[in-house]
Formats: sequence, structure tokens, C-alpha cells
Amino acid sequence: MYRLRPVANGTSTDHPVPGLPFINDGRLPLDNPDAIERTGRNQGQGLWGRTDPTENGGWVAFTTEPKNPSFCWAVFHHPPYGRTVLLIRDSDQSDLHYQWKYGGAGFLHRHGGYWWNGERWHRPAQVRDAAFESYDPRPVEGPTTITAASVLNSAPSVPQNASILTIASFSAPGLVPNWTDHLALWAQRRASQPGELPLDACVVDLHAPELEVEKLVGRVDLARIASISTDDLPHPKYGRNDLPEPQEETDGIMRWSVPVARDWAEDYLRYNGPEALLSDTTVYGTTQPVGLVADHNRLRRIFHETLTEPSHSGGKKQPPYMKGDLAQSTADDLAWDAAIALMYGSDYGLIPHGPLREVLVESIMGRLAEDVEERGGEGKSRETMMLSDMPTGAVKLLTWYLQRRPGETASILGDVCLRARVSLDLHPAKVGALFRRSLSLDSDLDSATIDALLDMALPPSARDYRKRM
Repeated sequence: MYRLRPVANGTSTDHPVPGLPFINDGRLPLDNPDAIERTGRNQGQGLWGRTDPTENGGWVAFTTEPKNPSFCWAVFHHPPYGRTVLLIRDSDQSDLHYQWKYGGAGFLHRHGGYWWNGERWHRPAQVRDAAFESYDPRPVEGPTTITAASVLNSAPSVPQNASILTIASFSAPGLVPNWTDHLALWAQRRASQPGELPLDACVVDLHAPELEVEKLVGRVDLARIASISTDDLPHPKYGRNDLPEPQEETDGIMRWSVPVARDWAEDYLRYNGPEALLSDTTVYGTTQPVGLVADHNRLRRIFHETLTEPSHSGGKKQPPYMKGDLAQSTADDLAWDAAIALMYGSDYGLIPHGPLREVLVESIMGRLAEDVEERGGEGKSRETMMLSDMPTGAVKLLTWYLQRRPGETASILGDVCLRARVSLDLHPAKVGALFRRSLSLDSDLDSATIDALLDMALPPSARDYRKRM
């Protein structure tokens, strides 16, 4: 998710961030990304610069500001939408580089990560689609793009009340109160420069029904949407990065749009929900994976029988080792140690879980590969080709594994969907439907549990096959 907060707009930007001051960027060679990189790269201790090409003929360039090395210039040239020039903290340089170069979440960010790619607005990138190794783009409903022209036409402004800051003395003063005046001064300066984007093409902000202040929700509603208690929410002081970036924050109180809260809940449940769904209560009153509880209960019975059953030695009947409550508590404790050893063994433990998982995934992939090879010559496309059921043994082993290691559910399903898409050209939704059908046929999970598990843990692109059918 985009969490970076710039500290100023460069005067040459085409898309100013609302509220931020404007700072003179006249020293930057804005048409030469290599020169921007050389401004800071290897020019002294603590200075750095970098440039990289992007899709569609664009580029990004960064440089520490030599006159004020606490800050960094960030430039994104994104034809045909002009360029973005921001001043950021130098410590944020690598994060923004990754977001712009590899994040796949546009080049303009507003309201806690809402992003624009030149065509439409999307909600913050939160829901990871493992089948595509990227975030699932979620378009905003009913967005209105606010341009510099619309801001200046809708409110009075006095450019003389604003000023352009210089980098040498800049200290990140925060938001400016009369920002429309500053925007007017920025527009006035660029009016005399040839080739600049018209003001009605300069994107400033976003408005959408979901961003209306009265519709934003706080921590209590965020927990309710995720079906967890507020105590289970990450603490904003210690786990802020585990919460969605807020759309509004006042005095440390964060508030989010409902769609952002839902997306966060969806991603949270993908990785945490299976552990709650596939859980049971032990004789000690603790919650553990359902498979571990089943193993423990089975071993309790075995150990209790061994401890309380009379033995025979030298033709004579010997009394049992233990009786009553002592026998049961001892059996419980011995069984717990044994069950834990089975559950949490390393790759070289009693059950080598890592290699077991690899064999499990390979058996599923092997059947998919056989289907594609055998049926690929029948004139059917991958879209219409009917996949065979997964091997019964693989389904039973998958069920056994997930009941004992439910936290790996999303990882395993995502791994299969990714490999099937890349290696076999099978759409993740088709593989997701196969998981649903095969588990229904051969696992000991009931249909409600299967649907809940797959609805949580499958990648987004693998969950919609029933709709597409």
C-alpha cells in the first residue's frame, strides 16, 4: 500500500498535491533523467540518485538535494499525462522508487493511497492476487476528477498572498492554509511557459461518494467489517503498517472509507481467517488447529489405554501403571507433546512439512499438466476445457495438511494458481473452481466450510469462476 507522504510540490509539476507548498525546482534538469540522477549519485556522503524507464515511454528519476540532503526530488515523466515533481524526505526515496517503478498502482496518489493511472481512479492497493503476483485493482465507484482549472474556477484566489519556497532553507512546514492562493501563483508562473499541460488536464484531487466525511468509519467499524474484535486489530502505535492508510486522521484518530475497510478485511481474512475457521478447542481450553486437536485427542486415548491397562510379565498379571485422574492428566500431557512434535516438526522432523508440501503441490500440478496435454489437441481452448478432478489422494493430503497448518492455505492455493497460469495458461478462476469441486467430492470438510475457506483464501482472480459461468 502507498503510505508515503510528500512534503512539497515542485513548481514544474503538472499535478499538484493539495495543501502542500510549492518549492522552486528550477535547478533540476527536468528533461534529462540521467542528469537528475547524476545530481546526487556518488556526489558525496549521504547523497544518492537513480533513474529507470517505465512503461509507455516514461521514466522516473530521483536525487538527493545536495543543498538540503534531508530531502529528495522525485520526478515521474508519464506521457501523455505530463510529469509529477515532488519533494520527499530522503529516507523515503527507495520506497517511492519501488511504488512508481514496480508497484503497479498508478502515478498519482491521494486520500491515503487512492491512485490514478491516467484513465481512472482506483482504491488503495491492498488485496494481493498471488496468481498474478500483483495487487488486484479495485476501481472507485462514481469518481470525479478535480483539476487545477476546476479548483481555481470554484474558489477565489489571490496569488499575491502566496509564495514559492526555496530548497536551501526548506524545513517541511506542513500544509499551507491558503492553498488556493498558492495554486493560483503556480498557475500564473506556468502560463508563460510553452508546452505546459492546460489547467483542465492537471489533476489535483479526487471526489467520490465513498470519500464523503460522514461516510468514513473508525476502528470499531473496521473490526466489525473484518468480523474480529477491536482487541484483535493492530494497534495504531505499534502496528500502524498493518492497518490501512487512513483517508482522514485527526489527533491520531484514523478513519477509513467503507470500501477501503472492506478491502483490508478481505486481505486480512485471507491470511488470518483460515486459522480461525479450521480451529477447535483443546482439553486445556485453548484454541488450536483442528488437525492438532484431533491428533491430540486420538493420542490421549491411546496413551490413557496404555497407562491404565493391566500388563502381564512372567505369567503374572501386573497392575496398571496409573489410575484415575492422574492417568488421564499424564496421558493428556504425553499426547500433547507427541501431537506437537507431529505438528511442528522441521523439514527433518517426524513429519517433514516442507517436502510434504512440495510433493503435494507437484501432484496437483502434475494432474493439471496431464489434462492440458491430453485435451489440448481436442480443439478446445483453455477457457472451455474441462479439467479432471484432482487425485483423491492429493485432496485428502491437502485437507490433512490444511487442518494442521491452516495459516498456509492462501500460500498453497496461490502457488498452484500462479504456476497453472504461467506454465499451463490456465486462468486462475478455472483452477479455483477445480479446488472447490475436488474438495467437495473427496475431503471430509462440509460444504459450508469449503465455501468459506476458498472464499477467503483463493486469490481474487480465482474466486469469480462461478460468476463467469
